Amino acid sequence: MNTAFAGNQIIIEFLYLVASALFILSLKWMSAPQTARHGVWAGEIGMVAAIVGTLLHHGIVDYRSIAIALVIGSGIGIPLGLVHMTAVPQRTALSHACGALCVTLVGTAEFYLRTPNVPRFTMAVLSLEVILGSLTFTGSLMAAGKLQEILPQRPLTYRGQNVVNLSLLAVAIAVAVDLMLHPGNRQVFPAMIAISLAFGVLMIVPIGGADMPTVISLLNSYAGLSAAAMGFVLESKLLIIAGALDGSSGFILSVIMSKAMNRSFTNVLFGAFGQVQASEAAGREEKTVRSATAEEAAGILAAANRVVVVPGYGMAVAQAQHKVRELYDALRKRGVEVRFAIHPVAGRMPGHMNVLLAEADIPYDQLAEMDDINGDFPQTDVALVIGANDVTNPSARTDQSSPIYGMPILDVDKARTVMVIKRSMSPGFAGIDNPLYYMDKTLMLFGDAKSFVNGIVHQLSGNTHS
Repeated sequence: MNTAFAGNQIIIEFLYLVASALFILSLKWMSAPQTARHGVWAGEIGMVAAIVGTLLHHGIVDYRSIAIALVIGSGIGIPLGLVHMTAVPQRTALSHACGALCVTLVGTAEFYLRTPNVPRFTMAVLSLEVILGSLTFTGSLMAAGKLQEILPQRPLTYRGQNVVNLSLLAVAIAVAVDLMLHPGNRQVFPAMIAISLAFGVLMIVPIGGADMPTVISLLNSYAGLSAAAMGFVLESKLLIIAGALDGSSGFILSVIMSKAMNRSFTNVLFGAFGQVQASEAAGREEKTVRSATAEEAAGILAAANRVVVVPGYGMAVAQAQHKVRELYDALRKRGVEVRFAIHPVAGRMPGHMNVLLAEADIPYDQLAEMDDINGDFPQTDVALVIGANDVTNPSARTDQSSPIYGMPILDVDKARTVMVIKRSMSPGFAGIDNPLYYMDKTLMLFGDAKSFVNGIVHQLSGNTHS
């Protein structure tokens, strides 16, 4: 019996070792487009190995319950995986919420199973696990609600909000310290969870849509850190490794995203960025813009030698990526050089534009990062902006009073001609007007991005019927 048990443990440890190695390789391979598919497969195979190893654990006595849980989980996961590419940001937020809820429930079960005989270190990491899991759960739900436009996308603030939020977090930490010193004080544990859940809601409410890419990556980091803490509680090296990889990569990505906006974490989390600027809104009525039709836009693009397409969230909302691919093909047939300029925070999640353009089979080598393409805009004949507002706003360079002053932007205003596809003149998620739209070289192409790009493609192909 002991021999069989020992053999089983060896198999489990081997599977966990394989899973850990595959998770590390997955993260490594996912960092480059050429190896990204290998990274996805490595992550999936690693997860299967981890699940199989867990199912072999001697502590499992009721496989029927596990089978039921697998069916329920699959029933939730499959529909989540079949959403449109435009809904990937909110689906990602929901995935964070599910993972965080799992961590919170496991931590809660472990607390009540182990108390009052819980070592201080274990109680400390268990409290960290539950606090991070709880705030990530509700925070991710709030982020998904904002992304899905179920909740208001503008920041919702009130006087003293940051003081209230930080006070709640301080109370949760104080309860955790009390539990670490007195683990038998079980009646305060639900209060710690409730306070953390409330903090997660209040943490996201004052954050506007412009900051959602950073928020998504930050929530990913929190989810990973909570999983790593759970690994210490359960004494699982695999969970520690996987959680640490997730937490650290999410944190590094958040740093990159904040740098791309020239802002700090504190400003993102507590700055209520995205409130409509009254002075800008008032002055907008006095300005005039030049507009153009699809036929006129097609003529300008056909006469160009170099075109840079700047995709934004408007392209995602309209699901215009496949029509953009048709436009790319039509211009290339005419000998026009076409490239795509990608801002790090364009869209609603890190890499949002890359994902959408990849779905439309746009060659990856035609996608250029901001730093690589900004120097080419002065030699660009046409910059075609599709639903990108804040990341092309020259106020970031010129207006010291602007909330986005200092944020690196795509220098589309330096192109010879700028064309902007936009539904209306309403401000973007940062809540400020864009002087780019009123420049003499700018033409506004008003309408749905998918329909307007389709009209341009038909004009270029000489096919005017729909």
